[in-house]
Amino acid sequence: MTGQSIFCLRLFIPAAFLLVMASCKTTKQSQYFKTLQTKDTTLTGFVNIYGELKIVKGDRLAITASSISTQEDALFNGNLNSGVNTGGTTILGGYFVEPDGTVFLHRVGRIMAEGFTRREFARQVENKLLLYMKDPIVQVSFTNHKITILGAVGTPQVLNMPEEQIPLLDALVLSGDIKPDAKRNSITIIREEGTEKKVKHLNLEDNSIFNSPWYYVKPNDIILVGTDTAATEKAEKRAKLQTTLSLVASAASLLIILLNRVIK
Repeated sequence: MTGQSIFCLRLFIPAAFLLVMASCKTTKQSQYFKTLQTKDTTLTGFVNIYGELKIVKGDRLAITASSISTQEDALFNGNLNSGVNTGGTTILGGYFVEPDGTVFLHRVGRIMAEGFTRREFARQVENKLLLYMKDPIVQVSFTNHKITILGAVGTPQVLNMPEEQIPLLDALVLSGDIKPDAKRNSITIIREEGTEKKVKHLNLEDNSIFNSPWYYVKPNDIILVGTDTAATEKAEKRAKLQTTLSLVASAASLLIILLNRVIK
């Protein structure tokens, strides 16, 4: 091999090295609320659609009471924890609202729950417990309400939802947050309303999400976080190119070493 050929090979090595380094360049990751200004600002038109749901047949309710008498508290609350409910149906984690809309509670007996909010129903139970407890305070929450979170999150899961709604960001954080390769600009929410299923796409890169009523997730919603397949494909191509160029550079380097030894 001529000296010119060897010279060309020697030029190829740094060129290949530069190509390898260029292939290592990463794409810019998406971020939350890219549209927010860097300076302090105030967002207007913030939507808060908090509304209390009505209890319906088939709901499961966690009902706890506290009063001045810890003995009475333990007697009432212990029934829920034990899963025993004489005269009615208690499912682990909550009292079942019967087909007639009632719930059977220890000492209180059968009481209408359907059509009331959690707050209204709690007040009814408190009034009934006044015969047995001093200054009872009752807390009611749903145990059958849930949301499903799927896709590119840390922990896809079915998340319990004891209250009426939860902010989308809270639900995502509780699921381990969005993965780096997720599409933050297209979060899909599937919501059941009557006999319909509505689909909404939200952009977490845009602060206008705070103005959307869909920002608050409701019971039985499905949250789907998609993967940015284009970015993934680019990363795979980049990795393949890097590997190929590294092999070529290594082979060229080895060839020059062998040639130098032969020439000498």
